Amino acid sequence: MTLPYGDWIVHQRWYAGRTRQLAGAAPAVVTPLRPDLDHVLLDVSYADGGTERYQVLVRWADAPLTEFVDAARIGADGDRLAYDAMHDPQAARHLLALIDQSATVGPLTFVKEPGAALPTDAAPRVSGAEQSNTSVIFGREAILKVFRRVTPGVNPDIELNRVLARAQNPHVATLYGSFDTTWAGAGSQPCALGMVTAFAADSTEGWDMATASARDDFTDFTDESRRLGEAVASVHAALAATLGTSTVTFPVDTVLERLQTAVAAAPALAAHAPLIEERYRKLAEETLTVQRVHGDLHLGQVLRTPAGWLLIDFEGEPGQPLDERRRPDSPWRDVAGVLRSFEYAAYQRLVGDQHGDDDALAERARRWVDGNSEAFCDGYAGVAGEDPRASSHVLAAYELDKAVYEAAYEARFRPSWLPIPMRSIERILSA
Repeated sequence: MTLPYGDWIVHQRWYAGRTRQLAGAAPAVVTPLRPDLDHVLLDVSYADGGTERYQVLVRWADAPLTEFVDAARIGADGDRLAYDAMHDPQAARHLLALIDQSATVGPLTFVKEPGAALPTDAAPRVSGAEQSNTSVIFGREAILKVFRRVTPGVNPDIELNRVLARAQNPHVATLYGSFDTTWAGAGSQPCALGMVTAFAADSTEGWDMATASARDDFTDFTDESRRLGEAVASVHAALAATLGTSTVTFPVDTVLERLQTAVAAAPALAAHAPLIEERYRKLAEETLTVQRVHGDLHLGQVLRTPAGWLLIDFEGEPGQPLDERRRPDSPWRDVAGVLRSFEYAAYQRLVGDQHGDDDALAERARRWVDGNSEAFCDGYAGVAGEDPRASSHVLAAYELDKAVYEAAYEARFRPSWLPIPMRSIERILSA
């Protein structure tokens, strides 16, 4: 008898296969961490022939554990019951202790960063904010992020946080440790499983702050936007100084491929596609300075703490292959991501309040977006010594690329929000 992993995993919000037909789910590698705790690499197969590998920590019990939420109950294997151990405080503490010890358990390697002090006695609690991973917060000191879907290769979130922490950049949460594994077929590449960083206690997500400003009749947010621009420029400067820069031509083929895929998902884009393509092709000979960047920066990826702004989640754009997420890109991609996020923060109010035809409200939203975009670029330029607005044609292309991606996403999952990126695309093309 085996656990009904397939029946359980389809109900987990971090499961990425919702749009595919599940064919099976079976353990590929099981590593006992304690008599009642197993680390499982679970292979999920789909009817289309594709596969994915997920990470599950299984807590075994001889009787029902009433303290676990229903979603944590995986099922039964004979007389034993299995639960998702990320909801077990003792299991979470055990994982943190293994990192603190820089332990090796079978194929699992745990590493503590030099000089790190881990709060192994702090009370853990599962964060409700994660979508694609599971995070456990230890008191007010640390947060352990466990990656659910795992792939071979250097994880950019760990990689860039390590670089920035060792550069003592104040705009990221200090990396305390990580753990990974290897398996047959992965070659010599590590397969990242999780990381632990300093916890940003008393912080507020940038998206929550910006949307609160928009809901409150578009109150002034420019001071925060300026400080955020300074923080992003500081992170970019540290990454460039540590990992270097290079020059490339504008990635016309890449953005055209993304456009083609997006038009298939969002037919509303078809009428604009020729003009978008023309914009991209005009940049074919444009030389760009590229470096490692965040890659998926928006207001949901930044936290405002009492000390300032922090950038989080350096994993890159969801759904893209690992090598693409680690590829150097223009800093203007990150800048464009924040500018697009200002637009979303403003115009989601029009969608949410069903006031899309309220011209006065739309005008206030436009002024709010423009004011915060200018403040962000002012802050960025003051630290970087280079103003994104000086490369307005390239910046606009990156904004356009992001808006095209958003249109495809909204058409698939949130059709009522499709007017937000479509409005932006029309605005950019008319400029």
